[in-house]
This record gives sequence, structure tokens and C-alpha cells, in this order.
Amino acid sequence: MDSTGRSKVRVGMVGGGEGAFIGQVHRQAMRLDGHIELVCGAFSRDPENNRRSGAALHLDPQRCYDAWEALLAAEKERPADQRMELLAIVTPNHLHAPIAEAALRAGFHVFSEKPAALSLADMQVLAEAQADSGRLYGLAHTYLGYPMVWQARHMVQAGALGRLRKIFVEYPQGWLGEDQAGQGNKQAAWRGEPTQAGPSGCMGDIGIHAFSLAEFVSGQRIERLCADLGVHVAGRQLDDDGAVLFQTDGGASGVLIASQVCTGEENALTLRLYGERGGLEWCQEQPNSLVHRPLGEALRVLRAGVDQRWLCDDALRRLRLPAGHPEGYLEAMANLYTDFATSIRSGRALEVPGIDAGLRGMAFIETVIASHHSDAKWTPFAATER
Repeated sequence: MDSTGRSKVRVGMVGGGEGAFIGQVHRQAMRLDGHIELVCGAFSRDPENNRRSGAALHLDPQRCYDAWEALLAAEKERPADQRMELLAIVTPNHLHAPIAEAALRAGFHVFSEKPAALSLADMQVLAEAQADSGRLYGLAHTYLGYPMVWQARHMVQAGALGRLRKIFVEYPQGWLGEDQAGQGNKQAAWRGEPTQAGPSGCMGDIGIHAFSLAEFVSGQRIERLCADLGVHVAGRQLDDDGAVLFQTDGGASGVLIASQVCTGEENALTLRLYGERGGLEWCQEQPNSLVHRPLGEALRVLRAGVDQRWLCDDALRRLRLPAGHPEGYLEAMANLYTDFATSIRSGRALEVPGIDAGLRGMAFIETVIASHHSDAKWTPFAATER
């Protein structure tokens, strides 16, 4: 039981075996608020890695499966009060859509790493599967779990900035400034392989985070864009750098920059919005602060903390600690899992980014690629109707 007296949501995981970074992040996050219990997994295609991973997590060896297909088949046959309810997918990109579709059709809820699929066409098939199944589907856009991101969204919706004019969003990293794949880095290797990562490298990996953050906070959708992609490390098949000019359906213009070859940068995802009455700035590396620049007034910095009475309810609900006690990436991911568990148990509408976010994300990637290869100044955003 969790703290509310309700049974914990039983979760299985595909991927995330020994040596995988993101799987460990998911497991730590799902445990944080006590609403979720990991009960089974198919953690690696390597049988020994899979066995060791399950043993380290103290799972029943009979529920550590050699393949995701075996996991779905066996868990579906378990009694309703014992079987997995939610499947977390933390594999390389090419497996996200096929595993998610199979899990949905088998009657399980799904929480997947992004991108949701390798193409918009595959994403539309997945959307149909989700609609047919009646199950919940969520995407791990972790940065949308930060409380001050919700505060920024609230302020935009409340008119604190007036009509939006300009949106700047950037995500610079430096970890692929060298040939990490050639040095044996497995995470870099699959991210540079089109059959596993998809048609885009940098834009598909981190540009999609910048895109989702800009649309989520602004409340506006990109209608057309002009993109340029680049490869700065010899031999690399997919983009490691890119820039996008865009225009939204609300009349704002913007710039999106994503790069994994910015030497010395870590994870400096930053969003700045400017309207008629002021501006906002949020940076992922300093997530507890939201800078507000009201027109004709002194700059002020809003700080996270459960005792901050000027924060909106959506932000406060995602905070756990008093002001001055930093909350970060794990807590943001935990917010997504807690929102998902609450939706499963209470029937409340899912606040975690879902199928629509997956459709928008794949449309963004394909539109960026189309624009890069086009001679036209502006490329209309790909249609995302189901």
C-alpha cells in the first residue's frame, strides 16, 4: 500500500540493465514517492546481464524475462491482482514503438522514453493502438516534471507576460565533442546509428526536449520552421548540432538551438520567453529559480519551496522540500511517475505528456529534417492528426 492506503501500481521494465544510465534514473524516480513497485523486467538481451540486474533489484527470478515478448505474454496470464499494470520502456529508440504497441494491445499502460517512435507514420499507428486499448500512454519528457516549469506555464496562461512575442530555447551539451562511439561508449554508439536512433541524432535526442518545453510553457504550437543541421565529428552519420527558426500559431517567433558538440557544456537547457508586459527565464541547471522581468519593474527571482506562498498550485503540488533545499532531475522524473500512478488509481486525467506529445515530437523531427533538405525559407509543420 502507498501512503493513501491504495495498492501500489505494479511496474515492469524493458531495458535499463546493468550499465544503463537511464534505467537506473527511472527506478530511483519511481520509488521516490512510494506509489509504485517494480515487480518484473526484461532488462537486457544478454542473459547474464539480465540475471544480475534482476538479482540486484531483489526481483523474483521467475519474473526476470529473457525478452520483452516473454514478459508481456507471461504477465498477461498472471492473476489480475499480481500482474504488471504499467510497462516502463527504457531501450534504444528503435524499440520504443513496437514494444509500446504490443504492451497496449496486451492491456498494459505504457510509460516510454522519448522519442516515441522512429517516424510519424509509426507514431500514428501507435496512437491508434492506444485509442483502441483504452490504456494510458506517457512519455518521459522529464523536464516537464520540474515545478518551476509549471510555474512559468501558469504565469504565461495568467497573462503575466501579455501577448508573447519571442521564444528562445536552447539545449547545449558537450559530451559528443569527441568520437565517443569510436572510443567504445555504447550510449554514444547506438545514438549515432540510424537504425537504432532514428533519422536524427542531436535533434531527436535533445532537440525534442527543447521543442516540448517551448510548446508546453508557451501554450502555443509551432506552425512553420526553418532548420539547419550539422555534423562536426568526422564519420558520424547523424546530426550532432542544429538550429531552428520558428513561428507559432499565437504569433510569436522563436529560435531553437540544440547541440552536443558545445565543448565544456553539460546540460544547459534554457528557456526564455518575452511578451508585451515582461519576460521569463528558466535554466535546467538551476531549476529552483525562475527569473521574472516585469515591464518597468525590477527583476525578481521566484524560488521553489513548499513554503513559497506566491507559487501556483501546480508548482506546489510537485514540490517536496522547503525553500533552499534543491530538488532536481530525479524529483522531476518522480513527478511524472507519481502523476501517472495517480491517474491509474483515481481515473484523473493524465498530466504526463502522452500520445499527442509523441505525435508532435515526431512531427517536429521530420519537419526539421525536411526543412534542412529544402531550399524553401519556411517549411510547414507536419500534420499530426490521428
